[in-house]
Amino acid sequence: MIEASKLTEEFGSLVFNDKIMRERLPKDIYKAVHKTIEKGTHLELEVANCVAATMKEWAVENGATHFTHWFQPMTGLTAEKHDSFISPTGDGRVIMEFSGKELVKGEPDASSFPSGGLRATFEARGYTAWDPSSPAFIKDGSLYIPTAFCSYGGEALDKKTPLLRSMEALSNEAVKLMHLLGYEDVNRVNTTIGSEQEYFLIDKDFYKKRKDLLFTGRTLIGAPASKGQEMEDHYFGVIKPKVSAYMHDLDEELWKLGIPAKTKHNEVAPSQHELAPVFETANIAVDHNQLTMEVMKKVADKHNFACLLHEKPFEGINGSGKHNNWSICTDTGINLLDPGKNPGENLPFLVFLMAVIAAVDEYAPILRLSVASAGNDHRLGGNEAPPAIISIFVGDELAEVLKGVEAGSAYKSTGKVQMTMGATVLPHFTKDNTDRNRTSPFAFTGNKFEFRMPGSAVSVANANIVLNTAVAEEVARIYDKLSSYKGKDLKGEVMKLLKKILADHKRVLFNGNGYTDEWVEEAAKRGLPNLKSLPDAMPYWISKESIDLFTKHQIFTKEEIHSRYEILLENYSKSIHIEALTLQEMIRKDLTEGLVAYQKDLSREASQKMSLLDKNSCKLEIGILKSLDKSSEAMDKALDKLDKDTKKAEKMTEALKTAAFYQKTVLSDMDEVRKYADEAEALIPEKYLSYPTYGEMLFSLR
Repeated sequence: MIEASKLTEEFGSLVFNDKIMRERLPKDIYKAVHKTIEKGTHLELEVANCVAATMKEWAVENGATHFTHWFQPMTGLTAEKHDSFISPTGDGRVIMEFSGKELVKGEPDASSFPSGGLRATFEARGYTAWDPSSPAFIKDGSLYIPTAFCSYGGEALDKKTPLLRSMEALSNEAVKLMHLLGYEDVNRVNTTIGSEQEYFLIDKDFYKKRKDLLFTGRTLIGAPASKGQEMEDHYFGVIKPKVSAYMHDLDEELWKLGIPAKTKHNEVAPSQHELAPVFETANIAVDHNQLTMEVMKKVADKHNFACLLHEKPFEGINGSGKHNNWSICTDTGINLLDPGKNPGENLPFLVFLMAVIAAVDEYAPILRLSVASAGNDHRLGGNEAPPAIISIFVGDELAEVLKGVEAGSAYKSTGKVQMTMGATVLPHFTKDNTDRNRTSPFAFTGNKFEFRMPGSAVSVANANIVLNTAVAEEVARIYDKLSSYKGKDLKGEVMKLLKKILADHKRVLFNGNGYTDEWVEEAAKRGLPNLKSLPDAMPYWISKESIDLFTKHQIFTKEEIHSRYEILLENYSKSIHIEALTLQEMIRKDLTEGLVAYQKDLSREASQKMSLLDKNSCKLEIGILKSLDKSSEAMDKALDKLDKDTKKAEKMTEALKTAAFYQKTVLSDMDEVRKYADEAEALIPEKYLSYPTYGEMLFSLR
């Protein structure tokens, strides 16, 4: 346990961070590494050798015996292969060695990871390359080195490489525009992220008894508990002692790894919780979020919990998201999405705000696709999460600022408003310049945008790759239109251009309730896409507009785009296929066993009562038996259709058609089976079921 007084010393104690490098590396080597991190310059081998030797010494001092290149393949998870530091000396002994070559390059098998056709089975070679901008760390006795992952031909096979490319693209375009606006001291613009992570905790023993949770991450059957979240008593409620102990240990583990876990609380659904970190540079934030999900599960296991990260583990209650708080800041300390005291006069803010609005509107389909998955499609559009329609909430003050831009008049701020609560003992404070809108997929929240659509289980790299690239494109367009202007009134020319951009893209602005049917109708009138599933959105990924965007900014090659198209569709179909098979097994082996046993006992009881009394004395038992018989008959019929359609899907070969069939037909079949299974389960006493019920799982933690 970390003592509170020693927290500042322990934070990042397992990280080879800037402090450690500054203390241990020779000054010239430290400067060379810093130059690589800040300016993206090439790292010479002699520098790498020195860093490797120092890194190894530090790692060994902290108990590490192995090292691994830690990367993020297209599985959505992380990957690692561990090698020891030992090197035989020839006299039966070993020494501990780690070279610069081992630091900067690794060689995993590229054909064993999803490649979407980029690598054939016999083309095995791939490379991992050290990312100096993300600090190495120690975990479980190994030195973890964050790396990018590419094929023998240099194609990106991971999520880190395109993320780094997108960050660089946005920085390059933003720096040019800032210079044009008179901010010539700006040399780099960084994207920063704070990813709020939602999750469920349930008893591990219950988890082990649920095949659906074990194989798919979500419950495929389950009658609702008598109580759900309708009392609204769990959100921000008192954290139960066992959960509090878990959260405490989780914080400590994350802090040692340099992850700035800041906020923890109960979420809306029973057994649901949230962890939020402090903002970090996008690349490091993505790495840390992947690590956070891993540590969450590891610490949960120690507390006899199972940590569920699926977007919709339980039907009928809120699912889990991962709110992506996104902002852009210059290396001189300017947050380009901070309105400041007078937003109507803050030219950089207005320019970048308008670039974001244009980007979200124009590239909404691929932004929607960046958060699409078999799991997240269950969550989006429910009265718990943003709808599948992408819109932007800007709040009252910014709405007035934009009205000023549209009218060509300056917005005059009314200043800060004092908040009074009617009791003199309570303090006065100033209100924020905007309310929050939890129904908005993309909401302005003071000095950043909160992209609320990403699912809890996925990497946030995808969303930020698309967001960074789309904004880079809009910033480049603004620069191109302004760079040819030779007049003196640059501000006037900027405001004219912003007025035009606003007129072209204001359809995406919506400050109302995104959960209503009226908004769905209004969005359709505005021409906003409503892409409810991954198969609906996938054609946009390989559209000319998408290919032009990503190839222009060198985020993806055309081949890399098509490979991801194949990978996403294959993963989607495989996920639902596993769910369909698991559901069939649970019905046939688990639910049916309990159903038949209960019917048998109930029939025996009814027969005994009738022999002693009369038929009228068994109305309850007979009524239950009839209901169970009706549900089981309908369930068997639905199960037969699911079986046939699953086998039909197995024989399909075209990726998009297969995914669409799984989405429209197989999922529909599964819903039909579940309807009757849940009807039956609701009538069966728990002692007859071989798996735990919703009530047991959601309300067992104390």
